[in-house]
Amino acid sequence: MIRATRPRIKRDSTIPLINVVFLMLIYFLLAGTLAPPLDPDLELIDTAELEGRDPPDAIILHSDGSLSFRGLPTDPESYLSRNSAGPVRIVPDKNVSGQRLIEVTGALRRLGAPSVFLVTRQALE
Repeated sequence: MIRATRPRIKRDSTIPLINVVFLMLIYFLLAGTLAPPLDPDLELIDTAELEGRDPPDAIILHSDGSLSFRGLPTDPESYLSRNSAGPVRIVPDKNVSGQRLIEVTGALRRLGAPSVFLVTRQALE
């Protein structure tokens, strides 16, 4: 009697894929350590206790939408009439509405400000 042999199903092996992923892992581990580490004796400055200060030449946009310059209330027209040279810097409050911020920057540009910059805090996380 001749037995019928079942055809073998050739399955794709995942071992080559695992090898490639492993080699990529090793490569990125090595490439990430090429930069020299910081000096172990170096102590970085801690800025958590520093008080934030506004730039002296910036307009402050408060959370209620009002503007002030060097502690005095102002508006875009009066600010530009006194300080027409150079770019305008605005320090917006975190809670000010975006619509009010766009209104103020648009008014400054329409009144002739060469450029308007928003001053923000960059957080390191």
